Amino acid sequence: MPLTNIDHYAIRTSKLEETKTFYEALGLVDGKRPNFPFKGHWLYLDGVALVHLIFADPKKPAGLEEYLGHSKGMAKNLSGSGSVDHLAFRATDASKLKKELEDRKIAFTEREVPDMKLFQIFAKDPNNIEIEINYYQ
Repeated sequence: MPLTNIDHYAIRTSKLEETKTFYEALGLVDGKRPNFPFKGHWLYLDGVALVHLIFADPKKPAGLEEYLGHSKGMAKNLSGSGSVDHLAFRATDASKLKKELEDRKIAFTEREVPDMKLFQIFAKDPNNIEIEINYYQ
């Protein structure tokens, strides 16, 4: 269950290429990304996919909404802190965290990432901020 470090942060944007160019100017490098049903980029720093860009297409939100299982107002609030989609941590012992969340009656969801050996747990903090916990298998 213990967190080991921050894994990445994700930004929802309708300005996908401009945002990618900005982070590349800071020294991040566009790299491999799982085959999600929506556009995006994973930008790497020293081999770690540190910034995940998620294309929030106001005209075609279906792929992202379907993958997430709900609409998070994909095309709304895409500026300032409203663009931050989630914070992610790496951790160990998923079963221990699941028990802890269940004992505290904290709702969570689970997901396997396509094309990766990655199990994830998602929960919302009291401020409705999505927290992703990653368990690389």
